[in-house]
Amino acid sequence: MFGISFSTALGEPPTSVPVGSRRIALLRSGRRHGGITRLITPWDIGELTQPFVFLCCSELAPGAKTVVGVQPGIGTLILVLSGVLAFEEALGNKGTVVAGGFVWTAPGEVAWHAGGRATDEPLRTLQLWVELPRMPASSIAESQCVAPHEVQEERSARVLLGQIGRARSRIGHALPDLDYFHVRLKDGQRWRYAAPDGHNVTWLAVDRGSLRLEEDGRVLREQVALFERSRGVIEVQAEGECSFVLGSAR
Repeated sequence: MFGISFSTALGEPPTSVPVGSRRIALLRSGRRHGGITRLITPWDIGELTQPFVFLCCSELAPGAKTVVGVQPGIGTLILVLSGVLAFEEALGNKGTVVAGGFVWTAPGEVAWHAGGRATDEPLRTLQLWVELPRMPASSIAESQCVAPHEVQEERSARVLLGQIGRARSRIGHALPDLDYFHVRLKDGQRWRYAAPDGHNVTWLAVDRGSLRLEEDGRVLREQVALFERSRGVIEVQAEGECSFVLGSAR
């Protein structure tokens, strides 16, 4: 039911793979509940993907509303894939985010709904929970909206948290040793990623299309792939128009 399969043991790259390739250690299909597909949860593979503890893809009909309560010590990033998101969080901060933009919110309750302007398009989002480092509350409590044109990009990777190459996140209080990218590829387009030194947790999740990895087959829509802890390069090729997110951290 959960679609879990193990390709190799974490931290034990197979000898048959050329040096430099980073293999998938676990491939998992998301579990759907109505309009929500849970890809990473704290009670499942979240123990392996920390500090990324929750990821879900959701779809709301125009006008629909939901409330999410996040525990202390957890930050939330909501990436809008299509439609318009209007939100209000516990501290009273509110805003509107269009497709391609995202909002980072402090720990606490967040109310959000599809709307913000006249539109018949459903709201599709990817919601990520990140375990925050211990630091003064004032340095992480501020919520922040980032418009699509403000998201810096490097080689098809849009930087939501952290950095890649010269592209950096617009979140003012960047989290240490943590990257989170949104990658969009055309059919047949290739993309490669080498995690920074010290990063031993790397995963990707596909929300549209599928990806082919030379050594590991395919990662389909609404699947998450967790890579082994060895150093090496992850190289993927899009099958159809493809959209996915990748997280990497120490």
